[in-house]
Amino acid sequence: MTSPDIPTVHDLTSDVMTHRFDDMFNPPGLTNFLGAVQVDHDVVAVRSVNFPPFSHGDTVTGALYLDGRLLRSFGCAVEVVWRPDRVERHCVVDGLLIETVTVCPPGELGVVVDIRVTNQGDVARTVSLGLSTASTVTASGKPWLASSPPGEPNTLEAVPGLAAVLGRGTSAAVSVQGWAAQRDSGDDPDPAPGNGPRMLPTRLTLQPDETGRVGYVHVVGGSEDEALAAFGRLADDVPAAVEAAETEWNRQLEAVFTPGSGEFSGSMPILRTSSDALRKLYWWGVVGTMWFRRDSAASVMGRTYDTLTPRYWQTTTFIWDYSLSSMVHALLDPEPMRRHIEHWVTTDIHTHFGTEWQAGAPVGNWYSVNDYAMTRLVRDYVRFSGDRDFLGRSLAAADGPTRPVAAHVGDWAEAWKGLRAGSALADYGEIDNLLECVSTYVHEVASLNAANVWCMRAAAEVAELTGDDAGAKRLRAEADELVEHVMELYVDGAGFFQARHPDGRLVPVRHCYDFTTVGTTIAADLPDERRAEMVDFFRRELQTPSWMRALSPYDDDATFSVRPDHQWNGAYPAWPADAARALVALGAGDVALDWLPGLARTANQGPPGQAHFVEEAEPPVNGGAVKSPPQYPYLIDWACSSAGSWAALVIESIFGVSVSLDGTVNADPLVARLDPAAELNGLVVGGVSYDVFADGTVRPSATAES
Repeated sequence: MTSPDIPTVHDLTSDVMTHRFDDMFNPPGLTNFLGAVQVDHDVVAVRSVNFPPFSHGDTVTGALYLDGRLLRSFGCAVEVVWRPDRVERHCVVDGLLIETVTVCPPGELGVVVDIRVTNQGDVARTVSLGLSTASTVTASGKPWLASSPPGEPNTLEAVPGLAAVLGRGTSAAVSVQGWAAQRDSGDDPDPAPGNGPRMLPTRLTLQPDETGRVGYVHVVGGSEDEALAAFGRLADDVPAAVEAAETEWNRQLEAVFTPGSGEFSGSMPILRTSSDALRKLYWWGVVGTMWFRRDSAASVMGRTYDTLTPRYWQTTTFIWDYSLSSMVHALLDPEPMRRHIEHWVTTDIHTHFGTEWQAGAPVGNWYSVNDYAMTRLVRDYVRFSGDRDFLGRSLAAADGPTRPVAAHVGDWAEAWKGLRAGSALADYGEIDNLLECVSTYVHEVASLNAANVWCMRAAAEVAELTGDDAGAKRLRAEADELVEHVMELYVDGAGFFQARHPDGRLVPVRHCYDFTTVGTTIAADLPDERRAEMVDFFRRELQTPSWMRALSPYDDDATFSVRPDHQWNGAYPAWPADAARALVALGAGDVALDWLPGLARTANQGPPGQAHFVEEAEPPVNGGAVKSPPQYPYLIDWACSSAGSWAALVIESIFGVSVSLDGTVNADPLVARLDPAAELNGLVVGGVSYDVFADGTVRPSATAES
């Protein structure tokens, strides 16, 4: 029997989310680890049906018509509930209750919608249902290097003998979508007049209080035969596909916390606690990372992890976001983590922000964080996996000779020296190299220069482990010296920092990235007075009851953009987790612990979104900060893989776990204030399983199943 401390799909069910047409609502997504789909703004429609190498772009299809009228035009409220395995939607219109369950069936390149219609009136009636279909499927044969997957114009043709249409363009890709027979209905849906192949009609005759059931299936494939076969498998029994999705997701969730499951190359520790907030945030971080796993045959890198889904940048892994979930990757799936590190070493990380996994090609412009991110990834991989031999593995970077990984770590740790332009600090470039929507956060910023201190100390630990004591001593001395230069950017008495521009101006920027990065990298170097000032600034200008502002509303640049991942109206999902970690490091653990119940209220809409609005920008959902929407000018995807930062908060900050490169495990926890009986069971470090207790005790697990 599954432990109650291991989540099932029922444990992860979202709150009810209600929307109407054109609300500021980000519809939930689904995955079966082969691709992804997003539901749309009615009870049946789906969009972004993309299963590499086959893609539909962001095309919407399956919009429901009721008695010849577009359902959305009735203005009815649609209630939406997400689970990992499904999205449930329902609405009441014209005396009918329409309920649907949407899933991505295991092992299939497609999506099904199980549809129930109940007559709530007191007389029998015949209901006409129609689905407006669209197809832009393509197999481009090229890497997906734009934010939206490719699509191309398709022609639609009726499929003989099926209530379905087939779409195709100039490539080999084919989509098939249509009504499915339901075993428990006795017969296929009755045909009804339509207006050509785009509209798929059917009829249901319902007595009072009777429920009729139909299904919608949409699949893609590399040929007509392949797509029709997949359609047939799913259309034969949609309820069975729904049940299979639940079974598979529960199996995957159990595997996450089970060493040697065969599904992952590692496992996550089990959290045992009476604190609902702590449990909810931990599961949010773990599941919000594993949700991005992709086991696509189209990948040249084997198993990968996407960064955003289900609408933007599918098949791209951003180095920055991957590093923000570094601990979860190192614990849960270290083998693909190692492959990603090796691949990124062989690229020029100073020219792109990530790679596209159908070709392994670099994507985008340079992100200034990459040296810090790569150092963090190697350190976490080595210290949790115990694979210290990896530091000696020889790899050639695109811009340099073959060298051991340890030498690459040293290069990243000192790369900042080549970015200096007239001062002791590195110049990290323009807006697109940094936060993209804060125009003043450019050039010499406190965050990444503080990270350079941390990177040199991390490289010193690597040097020491590999026998270079002199190199370690030099790196530590230079790191200590750099701290003083970072603090030249500090605004005395204010708690925030300035950015130094090329003309020498010091421009105040009240941004959380300085707070979180300085706080998590060099807190121990700061005097008590400055730590207290930073905490006061955070509480005064950034913290909200259930989320935070990335940029203070008192900042002069708060008018520059409304993109909520880095502006005043919201925050990227890793920023609150990292802010809480910074609070702990700055000596304000009580502030972090008091914030957790509010943050846990935000874990009520599925995995963390690419951004959530603060309470002043949009009303919360049952007390939780609402996910920001995907449309312009917000451009926010429904989920983001940096969710692992929440698990890191629980393990490293609240349980106080520290793991050195040589595998030594210690704990200095805060968790006893929340739950003096809390435990982490099965924290695997270097192949040894440990249990961590609220009193700071760390000991080898009693059994392999702890």
